[in-house]
Amino acid sequence: MTIGILSEPLIETRVSLLPEHISLLKKHKIDVLIEIAAGNRAFAKDSQYIEQGAEPRARESILKASDILLTIHPLTGDDLKLVKNSTVILGMYNPLSKPQLIKDWAVNGLTTFSMDMLPRTTRAQSMDVLSSQANIAGYKAVLLAAMQLPKYFPMFMTAAGSIAPAKVMILGAGVAGLQAIATARRLGAVVEVFDTRPAVKEEVMSLGAKFIEVEGAKDASEAGGYAVEQTEDYKLKQQLRIAEVAAKADVIITTAQIPGKKAPILLPDSVLDSMKSGSLIIDLASISGGNTEQTKDRETVVYKNVTIIGNSNLQGTMPADASKLYGKNILNFLQLIIGADGELNLNFEDDLVKGACITFNGEICNERVKDLINSELRNSNN
Repeated sequence: MTIGILSEPLIETRVSLLPEHISLLKKHKIDVLIEIAAGNRAFAKDSQYIEQGAEPRARESILKASDILLTIHPLTGDDLKLVKNSTVILGMYNPLSKPQLIKDWAVNGLTTFSMDMLPRTTRAQSMDVLSSQANIAGYKAVLLAAMQLPKYFPMFMTAAGSIAPAKVMILGAGVAGLQAIATARRLGAVVEVFDTRPAVKEEVMSLGAKFIEVEGAKDASEAGGYAVEQTEDYKLKQQLRIAEVAAKADVIITTAQIPGKKAPILLPDSVLDSMKSGSLIIDLASISGGNTEQTKDRETVVYKNVTIIGNSNLQGTMPADASKLYGKNILNFLQLIIGADGELNLNFEDDLVKGACITFNGEICNERVKDLINSELRNSNN
């Protein structure tokens, strides 16, 4: 069995496995290939991989030789021409937003697993890449806000006068939101939090933040930590309540995304118009359109003296620890599909293996992805 670790596109600083992860694979008599310089942006040198038993090679050689390929982002069309039909490809591919790519994988007979499709169950927690990476994003969002905001986060009492603490509103109390709350509170900010799930109120309050309540939300407990579509009546009440708090906020951090759909607009221009001059929005949902009408992914936009930073890859600004956690998630999943003697063992009776599998044996095997593609076909036929 040979596992290949590939270098990522230039926009990505992480790597699928660090040198410290290699020893576990070697114990199973697995050969590990690493693309030359693949770990450089995560501060992992080729020499460190060699010390742990991995072999640096050129990309083309790894694509041809590997039984399992580890790559955070999807392979290019040219890459796929070099891959064996029997190769397993494992990464984090956001398949609900890329139906055509998934169809191409199935046509080419590829076996693919996407870690962001794992069921959000207790057993899957050690493999939950969404949580491990979102935790970093929430932390870095607050630090980015503190650097960009033209005022202090904490309260100060000085001989020159008093400084009031910054007011921070966080939209979404998932993993990123909860870490953002904790970090903002450590920096001394006053924090208010909105989420459509009343069940998170206790967690929010335990971190020292105030929970913004809006009655009538749909149950989102089965949505795997994502937002769900709400009724028009609820959206109206939600907008009025959010607008009221936003007008007083110095910083707003938004995290709301819906799998396979455009992110909900939680801060329309009418809300931005009412915000204080110099206030700041960090939009972590920018990759799927953003939670404001002005958000642009990987860009900073100034709208009427309100700064909007769109960045869905803040985890990439901390590549060493992001790769460490992601790599551990990958190792834990690999143990489900690799036998004790290092052979490939795809057990589709296992709900985690089945849930993460996107394509196998020329077919799309993930039910959520199939439903999305079938829905698109019905819409195109109408």
